[in-house]
Amino acid sequence: MLRQDLSGRSLELRAGRVPFVHARVTLAEAPTSAKPGDEAIIRADGAIEGFVGGLCAESTVREAAADLLASGAGPVVLRVTPEPEPDQPGKQVVHNACLSGGTIEIFLEPAVPPPLVVVVGRTPIARALATLGAGLRWAVQEWDGELPLDAVAVVVASHGRGEEEALTAALERGVAYVGLVASRRRGAAVVAGLRAAEELRARVHTPAGLDLAAGTAEEVALSILAEIVGERATRAPAPVALPPAPAVERAVDPVCGMTVFPEPSTPVAEHAGRTVWFCGRGCRDAFVADPAAYAA
Repeated sequence: MLRQDLSGRSLELRAGRVPFVHARVTLAEAPTSAKPGDEAIIRADGAIEGFVGGLCAESTVREAAADLLASGAGPVVLRVTPEPEPDQPGKQVVHNACLSGGTIEIFLEPAVPPPLVVVVGRTPIARALATLGAGLRWAVQEWDGELPLDAVAVVVASHGRGEEEALTAALERGVAYVGLVASRRRGAAVVAGLRAAEELRARVHTPAGLDLAAGTAEEVALSILAEIVGERATRAPAPVALPPAPAVERAVDPVCGMTVFPEPSTPVAEHAGRTVWFCGRGCRDAFVADPAAYAA
C-alpha cells in the first residue's frame, strides 16, 4: 500500500492548535493488513487520516487515541492481539477477537497544543514575555480583544491601556492565571475598580511575577513566567486545556464487544426498534442470523 505523507497535515493541525494523536505501526505479525511504518492521525472527535490496519484494528486505535486526548496521558505503545494476553510492561494490551489473526503494535503519541499565554500590551515587558515564552516552547499571543478558549494565562502589561477590559474578560472566562504588571499601589486600585465579584478580583496577581528584585524588562518577564509555572505546578494534575471537542458518538458491537465509531460506512442493523452498530460485516451477519444469542 502506498503510504500517505502526513507531515504536512500534522503541521497544519499544530498551527491551528488542534489536538491529535499520531499513530505509527511498529510491529505487524502476519496475517495483518498493516505494515511497520504505516501511520495515521486521529483527532479528538475520532476522525482518522491515514492507515494503521483494517476496520477492527482501526476502531481499537481510534478508541485508544480518543481516550489519550481526554485523559491527558502521555505516549503509549498499544498492542492489539487476537488472543488474550497478560499485560506487558510499557504496553497497553488490548484483546481484539475480530482481528484477522495477526498481532500489531502501534506507538500512539498525543500532540496537544503548548500552553497559551495571552499578553496585553506592546511594552518592553510584553515583548520580553513573547521572547522568553518561545524559549519555554509556549505559545504567546497578543491580545486582540478576544480570548482563546484554551488560554492558560493572561498577562496585562499595557501600562494603563485597556487593562480593565482584559482583566475582566480573563476573570469571567476562568483563566487559570491572571496577572497585572503595575506597582503595588496602582495595581490594587485597578483591581478594586473592576466590575467583577470580589472573589474573582482576588485572583489577580499584581504586581505580576515572583519577587526576584527584577530590574530589566527581561527579568520582570522571567519572574512572571516563573510564577505561571509555579501556579500550574501547584494545581491538581489535569489534562492540557483544550478547546471543546465535538461529542464522539460510540457504540458497542454486541457480538464481539468492540467499541465502534458509527459513521456512514459502519455496518448496521435494526433490531427490536433500535439501531445496532458493528465493527465489521462478519459480526453483523452473525447478529442478523441469531439476534437472541446476543440479547445481553
